[in-house]
Amino acid sequence: MRRTANVPAAEAAELWGMVKKAGGAARIGPPSARAAPRRRAGRNGESRRVRTGNTREEGREGMAKCRYCGENAGWFRSVHEACQRACAEAKQRISREVGRALDSAAKPSALAAEVEELARAGRLASGERAVAAADGFVRAVEAAFEDGVLAPEEESRLEALHKALGLRASDPGAGEALRRVERGAVLRDVLEGRIEDRRQAYGRLPFNFQKTEKLVHVFDDVEYHEWKTRTHYTGGSQGVSLRVARGVYYRVGGFKGERYQTQEAVHADDGALAMTTRHLYFAGAMKRFRVRWDRIVAFDPYADGLGIMRDAQTAKPQTFVTGDGWFAYNLAMNLAQGD
Repeated sequence: MRRTANVPAAEAAELWGMVKKAGGAARIGPPSARAAPRRRAGRNGESRRVRTGNTREEGREGMAKCRYCGENAGWFRSVHEACQRACAEAKQRISREVGRALDSAAKPSALAAEVEELARAGRLASGERAVAAADGFVRAVEAAFEDGVLAPEEESRLEALHKALGLRASDPGAGEALRRVERGAVLRDVLEGRIEDRRQAYGRLPFNFQKTEKLVHVFDDVEYHEWKTRTHYTGGSQGVSLRVARGVYYRVGGFKGERYQTQEAVHADDGALAMTTRHLYFAGAMKRFRVRWDRIVAFDPYADGLGIMRDAQTAKPQTFVTGDGWFAYNLAMNLAQGD
């Protein structure tokens, strides 16, 4: 251990002057500018560092805070295991209780208050609470469609629940589930023969509707695909060129080969697809047409859209990607049968 002797102030100033002349001032700095640790003399003239402050308290201040309760989480941790477990249980209970809303006798407002209480007990953030409630709302909508038909009581209760929980139509899960409820109500009205004209609800549309028909539903941002026939040749040959005279050649043995055709869907346009009581309409930037329901001989269901085949000898399949193939297919089938 290094030993230091007590040096008088005058000698220390003289030594500092010598160091400064030698060019060491920039590297060492004056004694007054350097905050040396506090030291005290020990045995045999040794200097020992004096420990200041509460080291245990300083260590605790360096720990991370639990993002749920705000207390020290410990070294290399950001949450308490108990807090994390309580949060997960609260999410599961919220999703489960909201998913059982149709089987519960509680009012939507009382169920929303229970959700808030569970969120406080589990110390959930607003975003976590919204995600858990949206997951439960999706489960409730799926339960309503188990029999394939949405009852009026189920529709009104789901809409009230969506409003009480403060869910937004722009939410990916809850918003799509709410749109499914609205489409289910439209399909129910068609099946029961209670069809209302929804032209005022959709506003201005690029269609020339007839006076004798009612607008039922409009799909936005629809991809329109047409099936095209491509002709190909295989096994062809260019033949052999024979020189007949200077600058004159005669080619023999050339043929295209065997001909075959393929069918492929081509993206033709994007636009709006409307269904009325008498027609199917499409309006895009390049393609615009109207087809009567009794002029369609076949409907093809797809997971994300609908395909039709017109009643014509040269007709080719036409496909519309709507995003909800189940609803588009069932709505078109029922409107065509009722025409």
